[in-house]
Amino acid sequence: MTPALMVFVVLFAFVTALGFWARRWQPGDLGRLSEWGLGGRRFGNLVTWFLLGGDLYTAYTFIAVPALVFGQGALGFFALPYTIVMYPLLFVVMPRLWTLAQRHGYVTAADFVEHRFDSRLLGVVVALTGILATMPYIALQLAGMQVVLGGLGLSGHGAAGEWPLIVAFAILAAYTYTGGLRAPAAIAIVKDLLIYVTVIAAIVVIPRELGGWAAVFAHVPAAKRTFPAPPAHSTGMDSGYASLALGSAFALLLYPHTITGVLGARSPEVVRRNAVFLPAYSLVLGLLALLGYVAYAAHLTSDPRFTQGFHAYGPSFAVPALFLRFFPSWFVGFAFAAIVIGALVPAAIMSIAAANLFTRNIYRRFVPDLSAEAETRAAKLTSLVVKFGALAFVLGVPERYAIELQLLGGIWIIQTLPAIVIGLYSRWPHRRALAFGWAAGMVTGTAMAASTGFQSVIYPFVLAGYTIPAYAAVYALAVNLAVVVVLTGIFRALGVRAGHDGTLAAPVDG
Repeated sequence: MTPALMVFVVLFAFVTALGFWARRWQPGDLGRLSEWGLGGRRFGNLVTWFLLGGDLYTAYTFIAVPALVFGQGALGFFALPYTIVMYPLLFVVMPRLWTLAQRHGYVTAADFVEHRFDSRLLGVVVALTGILATMPYIALQLAGMQVVLGGLGLSGHGAAGEWPLIVAFAILAAYTYTGGLRAPAAIAIVKDLLIYVTVIAAIVVIPRELGGWAAVFAHVPAAKRTFPAPPAHSTGMDSGYASLALGSAFALLLYPHTITGVLGARSPEVVRRNAVFLPAYSLVLGLLALLGYVAYAAHLTSDPRFTQGFHAYGPSFAVPALFLRFFPSWFVGFAFAAIVIGALVPAAIMSIAAANLFTRNIYRRFVPDLSAEAETRAAKLTSLVVKFGALAFVLGVPERYAIELQLLGGIWIIQTLPAIVIGLYSRWPHRRALAFGWAAGMVTGTAMAASTGFQSVIYPFVLAGYTIPAYAAVYALAVNLAVVVVLTGIFRALGVRAGHDGTLAAPVDG
């Protein structure tokens, strides 16, 4: 066993033991969904900080952001402003959602939407959208793990060649089943510490080996450092970059795993404090993105040792190749373990979030007298189905399909914004208008992505001969909101019943 593999196995075994121990951490009745799926809503400042950090900054982020910079240049840095924009939104919106959820026993955002607008249809729509958007996100965590395991020489083709990935995910499924949200919360602390050490080492050591940052940027052509000047009658990539950052911020806020992490906090004050301090992760993300330029300057694709890796995984192999080239074997094992553990944490939270949505907002509709224990058992089984469904998807289809679905995921999840975010502050939108608006946004966004062959989420909208490329999710959301406003006016003018606001029993302060 090589030093890299030995260190990797030791660290993986440690977090596995930690995952199984987590069920005894902060004891509670794990037969209740709020305990299993939300950790009993009792995570404090530090744990919530690590949990949300592990939730939002995934292994695929570690792999994909530098890969995007490596392959396409400056566009990859959109991830930096969008995480910065997201935290003020988190500060304003999520404490209010947490307060309503705690007072009324909500476990999901779909619970809130259903009771706020007195509409089971809207609750189901929000739940299905969340599950649909989450599944490919889990698959991409596996894709990130595949790249790292391939760098260790542990990944092959088909189920027989992917046994390390299958074993890792089986272990993840086991400790998530027993410990619920407590398991990824405990592991997130270790994961983040490993990631910080790995990134700092990479950003200090590798550029020094290449002659310093000046030498790194000197090897990167100007076309990869900046956007080209916009052509005549077009905003060029300027509008695409800005809209991608803004739309991604709203999408990340609405993903079920983000909301699950928030609802696991002990109080709205904990949520606010974390919104203030979580931007520290954006610094790490910026350093990660710079590794894409470092990989380009290192001329990794011309190194025969990495030919097979780049052939199998494309630009996603850039970060593993950097560590393999510039670090001793034992630290390669440390770094690769950090990335794999960085996949396990969000994958666990995502599967729990999807299970909460399915069990509480869909399955319960068919079994209305479901007991608390039966509801939790159903959620646990659903989390297993979600995990192994994602695993089967990754093993059975090319990675590009998972990426294409994830591109759609952001477009889809942002269509729940009117019901969730606007619904937190106003009940003016009519429940039927929200449903029609959601449908219009889903169709519009999917059609825009399909028009590019699912190769890009930037849609070149043409208005009076002027082309405005922008994130399809933003255009689709604009259509969604327009439909909501127009139909709400029509339905209210016609006197169509709006339903009873189920949140009025315990009004929220402020």
